[in-house]
Amino acid sequence: MRGEAGAGRGRRGGVAAPVAVFAVTRAVLLLYVWKVLTVPGGMDVTSDVSVIYRGWYDRLSAGTFPSGDVTWQYPPAAALVVLAPGLLAGLLDYASAFFVLALAADAAVLAMLLYATGRRAGRGRRRAPRAEGRRPAGVWAWVAGVPLLGPTAYARYDLMVTALAVAALLAAARSPRWAGVLAGLGAMVKVWPALLLLGTPRGRATRTMWTWALVTVLVLAAGFAATMPGSLDFLTGQRDRGTEVESVGALALHAARHFAGWDGEVLLRYGSMEFVGPGVRRVTEAAVVLTGAAFGWLLLWRLRARHWTAGTVADAALAAVLVFVVTSRVLSPQYLLWLVGLAAVCLTLRAGRQALPAWLVLVATGLTQVEFPTRFADVVASEGIGTLALVVRNLLLVVAAVLACARLWRSTVPHPAGTVAASGQRPPDDDEDGGDDEGGGHGKPPVGVREQPVGEDGGVPGMRGRPGERQLS
Repeated sequence: MRGEAGAGRGRRGGVAAPVAVFAVTRAVLLLYVWKVLTVPGGMDVTSDVSVIYRGWYDRLSAGTFPSGDVTWQYPPAAALVVLAPGLLAGLLDYASAFFVLALAADAAVLAMLLYATGRRAGRGRRRAPRAEGRRPAGVWAWVAGVPLLGPTAYARYDLMVTALAVAALLAAARSPRWAGVLAGLGAMVKVWPALLLLGTPRGRATRTMWTWALVTVLVLAAGFAATMPGSLDFLTGQRDRGTEVESVGALALHAARHFAGWDGEVLLRYGSMEFVGPGVRRVTEAAVVLTGAAFGWLLLWRLRARHWTAGTVADAALAAVLVFVVTSRVLSPQYLLWLVGLAAVCLTLRAGRQALPAWLVLVATGLTQVEFPTRFADVVASEGIGTLALVVRNLLLVVAAVLACARLWRSTVPHPAGTVAASGQRPPDDDEDGGDDEGGGHGKPPVGVREQPVGEDGGVPGMRGRPGERQLS
């Protein structure tokens, strides 16, 4: 009895502490976006909501997409997020209603992570908390990660997208069908959640999740195309974008400007600050090539991967989004919210292999608030503390991307025969390594990796439930 009472107090304490810190930090964020407190550096990070989003709201409410607006570059379901503050129109002005909905999305992610961490903690004494394959580090990563980005987190709609992605990843093992629906919906709000589909285990789980994601995308696309003109114009909206000043590729231009007297300039284009001048096109084209190469590597990994654990879907998602973020022509501050959400899921799943990249993402998020909005003038001028913070932040993200990809490969791809022979391990044969896509086999795990097998239906044995059922960029 005393043991059960102690366990109950421990569980309550494990929830009370992060909830208390969440309440305090989010109250501070709301004070900033409501302008009770002044953002360090004096920049107004809320103008995107109060001016641009509000303008989109008026156009969307009239039944058309803002196709003539170069800052609108989003899939059609983004309209649902922009229109959502209208539900509170009788109570709050548009911007205030948006901030409240951002808080709701933030709280929803915390609730999902808390539930995932303690889902079976009270269901019988035979099952120890560690046996659940969950850990509280992910909860704390989310509680700390959002305020590390600062008030920008509540002044963009990326929190809503991240909430959909987190829900999809946490649902993947228990219900690939719902995971597919959530990933498809997220992709129709801001594209990148489509990358969550890369890490699904072979066999029925992949077929179910991919099919439901595709059905969701097609239904939404058809519905918007039939009812609102211009819904698919986003497909060409980013065609002429250049190199944004905070991207990894922009570091070469910052260096050329600072050390070699490069005579380029920074202009507001497509809703973000971009470099314009000699050599910029080459940097932009190189970024596009690197993005293509990253996609090719991910496809190669998908073809070679044989070993799946309960954490592989989240591990692959973090690696995929990291490589696309660091090779992108644009790296807006709010992109870090995507990474914080994925990192929190990876840290929640004990089978995950991305702990170090996840914590590097948290450090990079804190540095992001230094370069934007606090010292963004430095970044535009390619000088000072802001640019130094940008350089360190981007290098950390590159290191995190390389580590995430390396860990994903080592934990899922069988060793070459020569390497395995040298290590004294027997390579998996055709029956073991899942050569039959329908079988869902996973072979022997790499050296040092504890296998958590995934069944044919994508579920993890022992888990309850039956699977199958400023800057606008």
